[in-house]
Amino acid sequence: MHDNSAVRLTAWVHGQVQGVGFRWWTRARALELGLTGSAGNLPDGRVEVVAEGTEQDCRRLLAALRSGQTPGRVDAVVELWGEAKGSATGFVER
Repeated sequence: MHDNSAVRLTAWVHGQVQGVGFRWWTRARALELGLTGSAGNLPDGRVEVVAEGTEQDCRRLLAALRSGQTPGRVDAVVELWGEAKGSATGFVER
């Protein structure tokens, strides 16, 4: 993969991440990196983060999710990489 080609990162964040400002914080980090996508609560208590942009910027967001600097408590982050779909504009909380 080239550094400037767009990729899609889907990350499922486990822990105490709902109702603590986690999606807002994730959106702020993603916008700083110029990523598009969303962060949404799942019924089982996880937050699903979908981000598109360069692989380097997506890896920076993934590192931030795992940094211990997030609101709440992150126990684990499961990641899935794929090709960007290019359908998102901006970064939204779902």
